Amino acid sequence: MDGAGFTSRLAAADFPMSWFRTLLGGCSDPTDRMGSVERLKVEVLVPHDHIEAVLAALHANGAGAIGAYDHCVSLWQVDGRWRPLPGASPYHGEIGEVMHGSETKVESVCHLSQARQIVDAIRAAHPYEEPVIHLLPLYDIFP
Repeated sequence: MDGAGFTSRLAAADFPMSWFRTLLGGCSDPTDRMGSVERLKVEVLVPHDHIEAVLAALHANGAGAIGAYDHCVSLWQVDGRWRPLPGASPYHGEIGEVMHGSETKVESVCHLSQARQIVDAIRAAHPYEEPVIHLLPLYDIFP
């Protein structure tokens, strides 16, 4: 491998970080500008027949507020796959069989202080014994 080939591959590998540094005003350590985490992205996979119940639980507990708007949410149709193991009580499927089905991925936002009550509300409204709930930090990089 010649030196030029190695250098161009190295530059390509660094592209995401160099772009991020430019976005953040040229700082060498992006974590210097990430700021605090005050909001979370909420993601939950829901069977179609329980979407309205889960949305109601989210919104009743403050999820989906962005500026002067509330009830902000995105819905994505996804194909889920799972296999219930011995001891499970599946909402859909048989123990030991790989299952698949159509679900909706619900995405919204909440304040960090609301996270526990929102997760509890989702679990209360959700039919799965193990609902897939993700809370992802949203960094305020442009205060």
